[in-house]
Amino acid sequence: MSDNLPPCPQCAGEYTYEMDSLMVCPECGHEWAPAEAGEGASVGAGERVVKDAVGNVLSDGDTVTVVKALKVKGSASGIKAGTKVRNIRLVDGVDGHDIDCRIEGFGAMQLKSSVVKKA
Repeated sequence: MSDNLPPCPQCAGEYTYEMDSLMVCPECGHEWAPAEAGEGASVGAGERVVKDAVGNVLSDGDTVTVVKALKVKGSASGIKAGTKVRNIRLVDGVDGHDIDCRIEGFGAMQLKSSVVKKA
């Protein structure tokens, strides 16, 4: 083992190793890119990255566009593709819903990042 490998950002395990372009922790199974470790150290070790449907990184306060029509329970009409959503908040939601927002005409709701595109 090389002494210059960084510890795991999740569990601080010291037995990390390289696998292709990723770093792997055998203790907790966490995988990360070495570039992320440098960013995570300055931002916070528990910070997660949320990406939209095309791979753009999302952050709090962004404006996104819905890329496919969505059905809404209790509503006769759903959310149409192309609807703009302003001032999103990233959350740890249920069932993969990681965006908390307010949509004009529907109110507050949560969306999955896989159905939006950064505007």
